[in-house]
Amino acid sequence: MPDTPQTPQPPTPSADNPRRRFFRRAAITAVLATVATGIGVTALAHGHGGGGWHRGGFMGTHLDPAKLDEHLDRMLKHLYVEVDATDVQKQQLAPIVKAAARDLLPMRDRMREARQQAVALLSQPTIDRAALEALRANQLQVAEQASRRFTQALADVADVLTPEQRTQLAERAARWHGRRG
Repeated sequence: MPDTPQTPQPPTPSADNPRRRFFRRAAITAVLATVATGIGVTALAHGHGGGGWHRGGFMGTHLDPAKLDEHLDRMLKHLYVEVDATDVQKQQLAPIVKAAARDLLPMRDRMREARQQAVALLSQPTIDRAALEALRANQLQVAEQASRRFTQALADVADVLTPEQRTQLAERAARWHGRRG
C-alpha cells in the first residue's frame, strides 16, 4: 500500500479549555439567574401595573426602607386622584398599602440573595443539582408568599373602594397594559 500523506487535522476545541469552561458557566449562570429573577418578579409584579416602583423597579436598585413611606405617599397621591378618593378612603388605603410594601420588601432581599447563591452554585467545578433544586423550590415558596400577600392587599384596597372606583382603576390598568403589551 502506498503511503498517503496525512493532512493535518485542525485542533478540536477541548472541553477542558479554561476559556470555554468560563463562557459555558457564565451562560448557565445567566440563564438560571434570569429564570429565578423572572419567577420572583412575575410574582411580585403581577397586577402592579407599575405601582409606582419606578426608577429601577421593585427588584432594581436599592430601595431605602427609610424612604419607603415617602415613595409610597407619592404613589398613593396618584391613586387618590385617579379614583377621586374621599378623606375616609385615604385614611384607610394608606395603612393597607404601606403594610403590604413593608411585608414585601424583605422578599426582595431574599430573591437577590438567591441569585447570588445560584451564581455561586453554578461557578463550582461540579454542579450540585440537589442544591440547585432546593434553591429553585425555595424561590417558588418566596414567590408564593409574595403573591399571597399582594393579593391580600389588592382585596383589602378593593374593599375600601366603591364599585365605580374599581371600574375606573380597571379601565386605567387596561389602558396602561395596552400601551405596554
